[in-house]
Amino acid sequence: MIIDAHNHPSWEGMNLERYLDNMARYGIDRTWLMTWDAPADEYNPAYYKIMPDHGEPGGPLSLKRCVEFAERVPDKFVLGYAPDPRKPDAIDRLQMAIDLYGVKLYGELKLRMMYDNPDAIRMFRFCGEKGLPVLVHIDYEIPAAHPYPRPNYWYGGTIGAFERAVKACPETVFIGHAPGFWSHISDDDQYDKRSYPAGPVAPGGLVQVLFDRYPNLYADLSSGSGLNALKRDPAHAREFVIRFQDRLLYGRDCFHNEHQQFLNELDLPDDVLAKVYAGNALRLIP
Repeated sequence: MIIDAHNHPSWEGMNLERYLDNMARYGIDRTWLMTWDAPADEYNPAYYKIMPDHGEPGGPLSLKRCVEFAERVPDKFVLGYAPDPRKPDAIDRLQMAIDLYGVKLYGELKLRMMYDNPDAIRMFRFCGEKGLPVLVHIDYEIPAAHPYPRPNYWYGGTIGAFERAVKACPETVFIGHAPGFWSHISDDDQYDKRSYPAGPVAPGGLVQVLFDRYPNLYADLSSGSGLNALKRDPAHAREFVIRFQDRLLYGRDCFHNEHQQFLNELDLPDDVLAKVYAGNALRLIP
């Protein structure tokens, strides 16, 4: 079984029919389908290849879009929803989505705020009470890295802010993601200079330190950031995946198959691959 633990509806031109064809092509049985709820001035729709939900709450990728996919093919999608915790009614919105649509995941959280913001901590603790994992996107401010009209699109603050949130909410499962998380697989100074660091992984990276320190921390291998963290040092990648086989989730955040191809080339034990491809995701969301 293969579960894509990180993806979104209606972006990169993927309507439902194309989405299901893509999943079938790559042997994906289930997809965790997530929203992105952010103010209009915190994202660039042209860069992210999405059509914003004009006039609808919860853009650029709304709960409505996720529900439209999941209600039509309920056996293929697990619903995620992350209302902006800065909104006064955010927890009420999430509770209603749990009750009405069976939301199982708080994700993707991708906002220009520090993730130990008091409003966020309150939301994370609510998610812990409800048994919802929390999936976060972290990006450092790297002005030269993106062709945005606005050059400083950072999300989540720093790995330090994220650690403080993980520590403050021990009953909540967190899933790390994106360049600002995966750049810390290596103990070097590239994390705030390059979105996709290069070269061998230096021992002592904060990702490993945080895994050892917090049993409630997981990570998904999705997007260019997760793939780059492995491909930059294949020998380290194999050791890393085996060591943290109970904490890693296969995910794409895209529609190609490079993540599977690379994982399959690492000559991992079958039981390790089974955990990464589906077992760990099923443990978090049965």
